[in-house]
Amino acid sequence: MAEEQHDEQLQTVMGLIINGGNAKSSAFEAINAAKKGQFTVADQKLKESDQFLVDAHNSQTDMLTKEANGEHAKVTLLMVHSQDHIMNAITFRDLAGEIVDLYKRLAKEGK
Repeated sequence: MAEEQHDEQLQTVMGLIINGGNAKSSAFEAINAAKKGQFTVADQKLKESDQFLVDAHNSQTDMLTKEANGEHAKVTLLMVHSQDHIMNAITFRDLAGEIVDLYKRLAKEGK
């Protein structure tokens, strides 16, 4: 792999890891805010998490497009790790949305 391609792939992979971590952190902050009854903050944090996931998805799409065009990326442990980060962040975000909704429902019912 040429040095330039390697650097570009490393930047993409690190972006996936960072965006995945940020998405998960924002989702966790949403749960904490909802736990305190701060539902506006919780909703903002879920939206923030979603934006990090959109950024990650765009990077993934770019990688897939290059692959489809014959620019095969070398699969490294770091690349696998980045994909794992994204999948965990997506799962955590989905679960956080459900937990925030549950806290809202409990608050509405006065429990």
